[in-house]
Amino acid sequence: MLQDGGGVMAAAADGLIKETTTQAFVKDVIEESKRQPVLIDFWAPWCGPCKQLTPILEKVVKAAKGKVKLVKMNIDEHPAIPGQMGIQSIPAVIAFVNGQPADGFMGALPENQVVAFLERLTKEKLGAGDKDLLKAAEQALADKDYDTAAQIYAQVLEEDGASIAALAGLARCYVATGAIEQAKQTLAMVPEAKHTDAAVAAARAAIELAEQSQSLGPVNELEQKVAANPADHQARFDLALALNASGARDTASEHLLQIVKRDRKWNDDGARKQLVQFFDAWGPTDEATIAGRRRLSSILFS
Repeated sequence: MLQDGGGVMAAAADGLIKETTTQAFVKDVIEESKRQPVLIDFWAPWCGPCKQLTPILEKVVKAAKGKVKLVKMNIDEHPAIPGQMGIQSIPAVIAFVNGQPADGFMGALPENQVVAFLERLTKEKLGAGDKDLLKAAEQALADKDYDTAAQIYAQVLEEDGASIAALAGLARCYVATGAIEQAKQTLAMVPEAKHTDAAVAAARAAIELAEQSQSLGPVNELEQKVAANPADHQARFDLALALNASGARDTASEHLLQIVKRDRKWNDDGARKQLVQFFDAWGPTDEATIAGRRRLSSILFS
């Protein structure tokens, strides 16, 4: 069964990331690096680039799934170790392997360069696992296996709580099972800067469509209205929304296309706009989206 949004996000870094002190440095870094590589991140609260780099380090370390650990040291509170190591500017990241410094970098590197750094350190390709999991989750969602999809998205979020694809996918799972409020709560975890991401837009459109369909009557009653009066565009429009909510995407699309074909200007081009929202919610690679776009183009440009 799907859990609430808080339950999905509850998993932490499981000991992969920690703060250290001068007294704990040998245990946390030197000794631990004899088991797997350890990154020591020297930072300070006043350091702007540190605030950019640390979230990237945390994300990449989590994605490495135990192949490397991250230890952070506030140089204002613990100046002795960075002083002994000759650290003169921050952020500074030093990698320890087998009890010795092995590599490092200065400054706030972009994520792809941090990933490359860790791959050199571990000599393994990192991050492919999450991509495979997301692909499996998308397939489960397409197959209407919402519990499986949600579990996979939750697994991704355990490793990377900021995964936009996983948050948006989980929101769509909630929509599909009628848990609209939980879908909204999950989507609210997406940073504002990522609100225009295609996956986020799709989840938002799915939520809006689900809310629209809640006020509609039964599908069979709407079908009877359209059969009795094929020119009743509002009934046909409502039927399209109800059909989409029941998963009949191709039929829903066809009814809106009929309105566009009969009266493009109806309701301020409302049928075409609704179709576009369908396409956003279904995603660009969905078969119903591809077919619907093709049919819409043939009507508009014929």
